[in-house]
Amino acid sequence: MTTEAPPKGELRPIVPYLALGNTRDEDYLFGSRCTNCGTLYVGPRLFCGKCSGEGPFETVRFSKEGEVYVWSIIHQSVPWVKVPYIAAVIDLPEGVSVNANIEGIEPKPENLKFGMKVKMFTEVVSQDADGNQYVGYKFRPA
Repeated sequence: MTTEAPPKGELRPIVPYLALGNTRDEDYLFGSRCTNCGTLYVGPRLFCGKCSGEGPFETVRFSKEGEVYVWSIIHQSVPWVKVPYIAAVIDLPEGVSVNANIEGIEPKPENLKFGMKVKMFTEVVSQDADGNQYVGYKFRPA
């Protein structure tokens, strides 16, 4: 009788607009550009909210660098989330914004500035009972 090891889980993005590469350095955020009017969206789209176009949509790879538009230090959360942490809206140079946490600095107001340059990174943020690992994106000071 032989015992086979259970199949290993997969790496999965935690959001549909995060593309995973062969390494975490190759991961990137992407969006869709309406080919009718040029409007850019985060993530895949079926319809354009500006011109009501039904596509086709062009896939656009976003830069890993951006600027902090607004931030908040979160002091209270669900029991399994360590607080305090920094939640922010990050403006990307392509003209879209994403919500993300900022890591790599102490969550104190004096450490944060509007317009602060940040760079995206990815890491495994959770794992399910089947062994699938979920990769999330975050930002740190550039």
